[in-house]
Amino acid sequence: MGRIKRGNYEFWTHKYDHAPRHIHVRKDGKEIAKWDLENNTLMKGKMTPKILKLIRELIAEKKYEN
Repeated sequence: MGRIKRGNYEFWTHKYDHAPRHIHVRKDGKEIAKWDLENNTLMKGKMTPKILKLIRELIAEKKYEN
């Protein structure tokens, strides 16, 4: 899907990135988390309730598929 900005966060994926399908989360230009879309788990970094809410909204809007 590419890059999507929500609030102070940037969510992005790479079309040909490694498995499992995941979202990179950045804030202020720094990667702060990686979220596994297939297993709904944190792969790297720190997840906050706010970030998780935004990811769920993006999935509900069909911006990303889990």
